[in-house]
Amino acid sequence: MTSGFDFEPFYQAMARTGLGNWQAQLRAEIEHSLAKRDGNLPAWLAALDELPDLSCEYCRLDEPEVTAGEALPTDSHLAAQLKDALLKLRPWRKGPFRLHGIKIDSEWRSDLKWARVAPHIADLNGRRILDVGCGNGYYLMRMAGAGAQIAVGIDPSLLFLAQFSAANRYCRQNAAFMLPIGFEQMPEEMQCFDTVFSMGVFYHRRSPFDFLKSLRMLLRKGGELVLETLVIAGDQNSVLVPPDRYARMNNVWFIPSVQAMLAWLDKAGFVNAKAVDLCRTTSEEQRSTEWMPGESFEMCLDPACSDLTVEGHPAPLRAVFIAGRP
Repeated sequence: MTSGFDFEPFYQAMARTGLGNWQAQLRAEIEHSLAKRDGNLPAWLAALDELPDLSCEYCRLDEPEVTAGEALPTDSHLAAQLKDALLKLRPWRKGPFRLHGIKIDSEWRSDLKWARVAPHIADLNGRRILDVGCGNGYYLMRMAGAGAQIAVGIDPSLLFLAQFSAANRYCRQNAAFMLPIGFEQMPEEMQCFDTVFSMGVFYHRRSPFDFLKSLRMLLRKGGELVLETLVIAGDQNSVLVPPDRYARMNNVWFIPSVQAMLAWLDKAGFVNAKAVDLCRTTSEEQRSTEWMPGESFEMCLDPACSDLTVEGHPAPLRAVFIAGRP
């Protein structure tokens, strides 16, 4: 147990799935990240302690709502206790989850993105998977539901780790694990994952080619990259570099066109790169809810023209790319 989070099941899973050689290094990186602490961590750990102990014989990870446990009576004390503890872990960005009947209606309908991605990727059954920038682990749960041998998610946010821990308190699955570390802390020499996911991360990276190269190096030979990112319309030379914010985000660096992204993947050493999905973001997929009551998608567009962001850039358009490591 480290700072209220138990990683021993992950270390045991590493040993049984052939990843044991990197256990010591990852253990050190996890402990280093947790040592930095977060002023909000005590409150999040207290919320986890407030989650009621409930028997859970029912869990579904292969449906749009990650679901665990039979529904409690809506007017029961336990239902109120459960919802109150989960609300203390707001904002919930990714989901939806349904835990003992409590629906966590997250900001992102992540099930919609998964439905666009899943038909185009290699069968995840029995695969070793890395999810870079995994958020609170909704996609990790779906990967486990698709039969992954092990699905490892990395994200430095301790709030997301607390949310994952809350969901897994009831899901009690043993294939998906979240680590509170950044991408740079992963041992590049691992080169062992069958599939590496990077969804909603690329445009936040200052050095896109270094990022792509590192993603490639974490794959085994013949492995598959699944990359989802913002794109713009245009040809192979079209790239948007926002001078300030993009859709109210201040950490967006590069938004390429589909053709530019394909060229970048080729230049970074991937093969057979292709774009398999292109989709405009809408308020059906991203919006404010009780579980994420702050500013969301509807505030990011020009009120006079929904084709533009409030800064005057093209409105969010997202693409999914598949590529292989030779």
